Amino acid sequence: MCEKSRCSWAGDLPIYIDYHDNEWGRPVHDDDKLFEMLILEGMQAGLSWLTVLKKREAFREAFDGFQPGKVALYDERKIQELLANEGIIRNRLKLNAAVTNAQAFLKTQEKYGSFHKFIWAYVNDTPIQNHWEKMEQVPATTPLSDRISKDLKKMGFRFVGSTIVYAFMQATGMVNDHMTDCFVYQEGKA
Repeated sequence: MCEKSRCSWAGDLPIYIDYHDNEWGRPVHDDDKLFEMLILEGMQAGLSWLTVLKKREAFREAFDGFQPGKVALYDERKIQELLANEGIIRNRLKLNAAVTNAQAFLKTQEKYGSFHKFIWAYVNDTPIQNHWEKMEQVPATTPLSDRISKDLKKMGFRFVGSTIVYAFMQATGMVNDHMTDCFVYQEGKA
């Protein structure tokens, strides 16, 4: 049987292959899932995505299933508890940013009806379809990720620089950056 052609970054680790095949680049419209990805992308800053993926289940447990309403209420005692949790990334700035982002996320939901409506409006509710043949062609940022980053920061979000925002856009399918020879790209499912 012929092996599926994937984006080269998926490598041969089962956790990466599963993430690539079933999640990355597929449009996400659920606010809780969008919140999870926003927090995880921020946690990844300066680290490998593999580190985050390996800790994802521990994050889900530690962060009450990534329910923004619960995370927004975290206090210093909860931050101390998180800092002691060896299963997650224990960076005080990132943990505090997660709480701040939950609060900003809730305000965004209140203002726009949902975070999905707000964030997907940047792409007119339609994923940007790129046509990359090599990983080297994929940008780390774009003028759109610059704009979204700037807007999110004005709204009180933290750890949302343009590179993090572009990774979020890729992960949640706002932009399809699967390589043209990747089976996901060819299936048109991203």
